[in-house]
Amino acid sequence: MSDDPPQPPLDAMSLRLAAANALIRRRRTIKPVDMSEKPVEPKVLAAILENGNWAPTHGMTEPWRFSVFTGEGRQRLADFCQNLYRKVTPEDQVRPEKLEKLGKQPLMAPVVVAIGMKRQDIEKIPELEEIEAVACAVQNMHLTASALGMAAFWSSPPISYTDEMREWLGLGDPRDKCLGFFYLGWPKSEEWPEGQRGDIMEKVTLVPK
Repeated sequence: MSDDPPQPPLDAMSLRLAAANALIRRRRTIKPVDMSEKPVEPKVLAAILENGNWAPTHGMTEPWRFSVFTGEGRQRLADFCQNLYRKVTPEDQVRPEKLEKLGKQPLMAPVVVAIGMKRQDIEKIPELEEIEAVACAVQNMHLTASALGMAAFWSSPPISYTDEMREWLGLGDPRDKCLGFFYLGWPKSEEWPEGQRGDIMEKVTLVPK
């Protein structure tokens, strides 16, 4: 028998907090180059997108818009990104390695989700709050992917923010925005990446009562 004193049972709140801590602190950025060719099942993708749909949203505007690229659609995205980069970049500033990356990266992940923000018609809610809501949606998706052991990466190359990208994605209102791309797949490695953060107290100000 163990000589250790018996441990008090965990209450329900402590168990829920422990589960939340584990999930949030497990989330990692795993880039497409480190994703395998294993496909993402439609039901898994649907669950991830649905959790994105449950992000907080001021005024219930639900501004997130997701354009999902799989299969041959990823090549269409890669071609458009390369052509757009050439179009918006002065010829003497085109970087061959950047051009190549834009053409290869979408093909390295089984799924690429273009992240859009649909502006409220009446503009009652400030634009910044709509962008924040979309960011929360992406975080929901990233946490869900991490819970499933999947690799995910939110990328926002400068071409994301152009009118040409917005229009190509079907975001017709000039006030709408593309906020980048969410790459989704399965990690090549079975070893989950380590993470770290600095001391929280260096980022907190305790305001006197």
